[in-house]
Amino acid sequence: MTEEITRLANGLTVITHTMPHLETTSLGIWVGVGSRHERADENGISHFLEHMSFKGTASRTAQAIAEEIEAVGGELNAATGLETTAYFARVLKGDEGVALELLADILLNSRFLPDELEREREVILQEIAGTRDMPEDIAFELVNDAAYPGQPIGRTILGPAANVRRFTPADLSAFLKRHYKPQRMVLSAAGATQHAPLVRHAEALFGRLTQDQGAGEEPAQYHGGVRWRQKRFEQSHLALAFEGPSYRDNAYFTAQVFSGLFGGGMSSRLFQEAREKRGLCYSIYSSAWGLGDTGLLAVHAATGTELMASLIDVTGAELEDVAGRGPSAAELNRAKAQLKAGLLISLESSSARAEQMARHMLAHGRIVGSDELIRKVDDVSVEDVALFAQGLTARRPSVAVVGAGKASERLASEAAQRMGRGSVSSEARTA
Repeated sequence: MTEEITRLANGLTVITHTMPHLETTSLGIWVGVGSRHERADENGISHFLEHMSFKGTASRTAQAIAEEIEAVGGELNAATGLETTAYFARVLKGDEGVALELLADILLNSRFLPDELEREREVILQEIAGTRDMPEDIAFELVNDAAYPGQPIGRTILGPAANVRRFTPADLSAFLKRHYKPQRMVLSAAGATQHAPLVRHAEALFGRLTQDQGAGEEPAQYHGGVRWRQKRFEQSHLALAFEGPSYRDNAYFTAQVFSGLFGGGMSSRLFQEAREKRGLCYSIYSSAWGLGDTGLLAVHAATGTELMASLIDVTGAELEDVAGRGPSAAELNRAKAQLKAGLLISLESSSARAEQMARHMLAHGRIVGSDELIRKVDDVSVEDVALFAQGLTARRPSVAVVGAGKASERLASEAAQRMGRGSVSSEARTA
């Protein structure tokens, strides 16, 4: 299993990983542009652009795009994140050219017709409305705002409804022209693919793109604080976060291991103590994610309002215990095994592999080999995890509580006090 990499003259990178045992290929264009590259008045436009890219080009209608990919048994989709937007496909062996031509067409020749835009505007507004019925989504939206207030990465990817209602075809075209530059694009393919033909095809389709610097991004500044929402749900939801390392920091692997043993599985501390021993909740988990210049270690749990105070206390006590005594060797090894298994299992999926290679190239300028990843996980020690936990307890937390009615404000403040030096931000209250 080997990768081949070619950079076109205009800066677009082509990566392939031939997996000869497969009969399908996953491929896509990953663009190093996402919601963190938006101004406040543009928030949501990356996601809107991703939707509109499938709604017709100079030579294909939206229906023709769907019919052409499905005529060869393929799939076509896209996704928007904070730092990247991806347009990807999966097809049978030999049909990579069909997929690549469609991807090139929607990226280079989308028309953003007014009628199509109005229909898709309503679809996205319904998508936004749907998140209002999901307390977990609301909690994470609020905790991200507490962590990075007034900053692009603290805003939602979908954007506010007010922005979505006023985006025009000209807005989409201007954003695409300003940000979608070939040096920010990676064509990644894994599976039954061959490198040289894909490079030739990419050169023919994308070679006319011209390189320039493009627009930059606002550096992240973590703050922390408290948010809440009084709207009642069947359960109260707690989202708790601390600043973590970026994916460029070696401590990122320590954060991943810590998250695994803290709340990453059924053997994790939070699952065992909060659910199995005390019955305080059905679900509780932690996650660690990184961006180019910052990251978050987050915990989410949902429970009855009357149990939330106990759940907060258990979470704080477990964090303090890891910081004070460190993890046991056994739980450290379990967390490492889970993380390594996830990394290696992903290599068996062509779609996951194509995405991994593209993200590595955008983040690091190279493919990080599995041996290197495993070594970095293995290098994490008991002392590393204890020091990482100590660092969390010394930082100001970001806390959000949703669904507890009038008690939401009090519980969020109690969680911040229990976890660290958080302070209530009165202007953050949302009814």
